Amino acid sequence: MSTSGFSFSSALSAAQAEKTSAEPVTTPQTSPSITAKSDAVNKESSAKGGFSFSSALSSKQSQQASPAKPVVKTSTGFSFSGALAKQQTSQIQRPQTQVDHANTLAAEEWQVGEVTLRCVEKWQETHDVTSFRFQGIEPVKFNYKPGQFITFKLNISGKPVYRSYTIASSPSRPYSLIVTVKQIPGGLVSNYLAKQLNVNDDVTVTGPAGVFNLVDIKAQKYLFLSAGSGVTPMHSMSRWLCDTTVDSDIAFVHSARSAEDIIFADAMASMAQRSSQFSLSYVLEDDANTQALTKRYADTQIESGRLTIEKLVQLVPDYQSRTVFICGPKPYMDAVKSLLVTAKFNMDNFYQESFGDGQTAVSAALSTTTLSPEQHKAQGGFMLKIADKDIPLGADQTLLHGIESAGLPIIAACRSGVCGACKCKVTQGEVNSTSQMTLTAEEIAQGYVLACSTTIKSDVQLSLG
Repeated sequence: MSTSGFSFSSALSAAQAEKTSAEPVTTPQTSPSITAKSDAVNKESSAKGGFSFSSALSSKQSQQASPAKPVVKTSTGFSFSGALAKQQTSQIQRPQTQVDHANTLAAEEWQVGEVTLRCVEKWQETHDVTSFRFQGIEPVKFNYKPGQFITFKLNISGKPVYRSYTIASSPSRPYSLIVTVKQIPGGLVSNYLAKQLNVNDDVTVTGPAGVFNLVDIKAQKYLFLSAGSGVTPMHSMSRWLCDTTVDSDIAFVHSARSAEDIIFADAMASMAQRSSQFSLSYVLEDDANTQALTKRYADTQIESGRLTIEKLVQLVPDYQSRTVFICGPKPYMDAVKSLLVTAKFNMDNFYQESFGDGQTAVSAALSTTTLSPEQHKAQGGFMLKIADKDIPLGADQTLLHGIESAGLPIIAACRSGVCGACKCKVTQGEVNSTSQMTLTAEEIAQGYVLACSTTIKSDVQLSLG
């Protein structure tokens, strides 16, 4: 029987007959990286006199093609390798690096403090959400609590800017950090990161920080409620539980505009598919393409519209016996909190986290009253005194507004009373604080407050040191 196709036995015979040849044969269609690897293997095999399958395959394929002119195959059909290469080029940026695995395994542990990170991957999660994978300039093991955040120290248009983002990855996979950023219309930092931060760029971050995590909050049964980019701490927590405590009882309900707006859809479906105790549900304002979710995971539960107690009972019948972790836009969290209070949920088991881009707060800071101190006080306003500066401040404006309006240095990362970066000390006067997260009882007794969450009730003297 004769054929023009490939025959393993004939290739084997040909290779064995020619095993003393020192020149490996390559095909014109082999990629450079694969060719280099095959060359090395073939040379080593030739030196030892052994058989090389790749050499045999190359030899046979070379005999079928013209030796003087490479065979060029043209096609208008689908090419999986071509499609994959195109997708990776357009969606994912990766550096070309040589990894020393021994050094990686011996890496020291990073737990807290400032560190310089290098972006090693960048990809689109959705049309307006970008993920970045970071590693240390030198190999490092990242140790943090699932749900915590890091604070970026950036320089945008010549000005220092600080912003906090939750770590989306899990400390059970400690050699890199993933941060996922949703672009906010007009958002200074989110748009800068999405458009300007690329693979091989370095950034400085501090952290980790945050009490919204699985270590500081104890639970037996979990109910993760999220909306939009609020899914990031839930993803970190879910990954940690699935990697370390495989029988964890997790109910996850995520709200989004549509199936196309869901972040980490593949990862969440994969975790739910592997665990019988991971209940995955979505509440979609637009449920036109729900088959995209059930195709990933057949047992996905889907409700349309917005989350209500009736829908929550349908999706998680035992929600009253669970510890609730919630993260998302403030209106979403306020609405869900109100629903749970009305349903007489035990709010001792309710924990929330929220981060915003901070653009609104920055605008408010720049709009501090232009009245003179005398005019401001005559109209019932208060004065904020910092060192030798007297700053007019309205009763509805935070200490952070006044500090920034005077051009004084302060780190304001989350701007929502969560990260603790804007801690300062009230030495005189009365204030009202809506958040004391990250502050210890001793610090509160000494007069420390969070500038982003504190307004004044009288003339106030403040220390930033």
